[in-house]
Amino acid sequence: MDLSYAQNLEDYYLAQAFAGQASGFYIDVGAGHPVADNVSCWFYLAGWRGLVIEPQAELAALYAHVRRRDIAVAALVGRTSGLADFYHVKRLHGFSTTIAAHAQSARGFGADHDAVRMPMLTLAELCEKHAPPAIDFLKIDVEGAEGDVLAGNDWARFRPRVILLEALRPGDMAENFAEWEPFLLAQNYAFVLFDGLNRYYVAREDAALLARFPREKAPWLIVPHLGHTNRAPWREDHPDHVFAKLLVGNFLAGLPALDPEILLPILLRGLPAQRLDLAPQTGDYEAAVARLFPGTSHADARRGLAPPQARTLRELYRALIKSDAFRVMLGRLAMSFDGGQILD
Repeated sequence: MDLSYAQNLEDYYLAQAFAGQASGFYIDVGAGHPVADNVSCWFYLAGWRGLVIEPQAELAALYAHVRRRDIAVAALVGRTSGLADFYHVKRLHGFSTTIAAHAQSARGFGADHDAVRMPMLTLAELCEKHAPPAIDFLKIDVEGAEGDVLAGNDWARFRPRVILLEALRPGDMAENFAEWEPFLLAQNYAFVLFDGLNRYYVAREDAALLARFPREKAPWLIVPHLGHTNRAPWREDHPDHVFAKLLVGNFLAGLPALDPEILLPILLRGLPAQRLDLAPQTGDYEAAVARLFPGTSHADARRGLAPPQARTLRELYRALIKSDAFRVMLGRLAMSFDGGQILD
């Protein structure tokens, strides 16, 4: 392994256990982003494929663009199928959960949450529909609801060779595996490793894998970690630095000529989608101007803007990006890359 993508070297431990296996199938419950802090990404790059379940729609949708061989399902996984409340934590998406108290703990980190009613499936149902007979590993990270996921499987029919589960409670990081470990051991799985965050179990009938699975926590720097190399355009140690720097430079150089209808969805990203096609409300114009021209350095440009006639919030932004102030801002951004500014 030349690069770990996972939060806590989970893919490193799994790679040691499955060394030499060219293909396989994983199930990633609470998959999160398809690359960042992702346990199964390294295996996808190695030629594997799998089933990823991620209830946050914006993250689940990324898999169709980044990891096209995977089957991505935007749903909750629990003891029974039906509908359940999902507590979506803003900004800190890793805190999102079906347990209200755990979502509330994110407030200690400055993040609030919304409750969303959405479908819940059982692991058995998902395996019945999507999994092949052999499942190499199952990863579960659902912010304290791991026991509910385990309870919804048919352990006689669907037996992943390895199971890893987050074993610390979100927020205060207290141990919580006593709630579900006895059940898992009763399904004839053996505990093999605690990496400081997750506990790993191997099916007892898989004697060879059980014998070679790592038993000791590895040094943090045993392999390079993607988390050490963020902000690709500015960090020379990032594996994609050269291309990212070229991409940013060429994008900024071409901004003034970019079709506004291509630029608009980039600008609107992060705004409440349900509001974009509604009539602007009091304060929306000021908020839009502040989003485009924050700070006192743009005071002159902001004084030159007149509130446009707009039927929807989307139209309001569409009008603003056609203004002189916005077009000149694009020119300022581009001038360091399009030949307009001589830089030593």
